[in-house]
Amino acid sequence: MENDSGQLVDIYIPRKCSATNRIISAKDHASVQINIVDVDENGVMTGSTKTYALSGFVRKLGESDDSLNRLATTDGYLNNVWNYQK
Repeated sequence: MENDSGQLVDIYIPRKCSATNRIISAKDHASVQINIVDVDENGVMTGSTKTYALSGFVRKLGESDDSLNRLATTDGYLNNVWNYQK
């Protein structure tokens, strides 16, 4: 497959789990990618997004909700909403 500049590129882009920093393999069909869209004070999308990738390993342990809350708090999305213990 070619990109916009005409260079040959692979379709598969390896990702790392946002919670564990492990590489998510191509065969990890339990992994998910969540995109959070930034909005302005009127609730209109600004066009910028934050992407979180969670591996099947994290989801299997049942830690995906806590991991997502921790990551979103660190990035400033859940200020004064949720507090995690370090």
